[in-house]
Amino acid sequence: MRKFLGKVVRVTWGAYAVTVFATVSLATTFLVAVLPGLSNRRQAARLGARFIFFASGIRLHISEIGKLPNEACVVVANHASYLDGVILTAALPPNFSFVIKREITSVPLAHLLLRRLGSEFVERFDRHRGASDARRILRKANDGEALAFFPEGTFTAQCGLQRFRTGAFAAAARAGMPVVPVIIRGARQVLPAERWLPSRAPLEVLITTPIDLSASEQGHRASRLLSLSRERILEHLDEPDLISPQK
Repeated sequence: MRKFLGKVVRVTWGAYAVTVFATVSLATTFLVAVLPGLSNRRQAARLGARFIFFASGIRLHISEIGKLPNEACVVVANHASYLDGVILTAALPPNFSFVIKREITSVPLAHLLLRRLGSEFVERFDRHRGASDARRILRKANDGEALAFFPEGTFTAQCGLQRFRTGAFAAAARAGMPVVPVIIRGARQVLPAERWLPSRAPLEVLITTPIDLSASEQGHRASRLLSLSRERILEHLDEPDLISPQK
């Protein structure tokens, strides 16, 4: 009986959380669609993202062992859940352009919201279009635009950190921007890949110190930034490395 009641409570809360997410997301999308000015739209999205977690009773804690630099930078974060974009929107200052896989453009409301927030969409499967997307993102980096990436590109049900794609680190290297590894913890527990009904669990975003290579390390800078960022995320993630040989 106790197990049955516990399941009823979890399902009831999950349905409530989905309702909160859908309602706030629709209201935020409307505001973003009609508000003038990119900064106003991004601020509305940040407030909407924070309200989702407040209204659903999910604690979102932002920890810092480093600080985001005052100048433009590239943020890279692990990717484990559909919630990750909302989490970073709530946690980061409202001056970041998110770099997102182009498949999301097939979801009309999400595409509208993200496009109005100045997000960039990248092609993962068409090499020619992917190269064009990479050049466009590099121009934004060279123009001093702060960028946020999920360098794994996608997420799966399997627990652990996948291989990183090079785009974020190539853009940072070419533009001379520092990279800030950010760790998202708890998203897999709240909404794993194989479920649509969330569970209640705390979330944490850990912002680490920027990685800005010295002049002596400029050779192979992108690969070095990738390696150091991945090591930093694994250090704090408490999940396995999915590309290391199993011992």
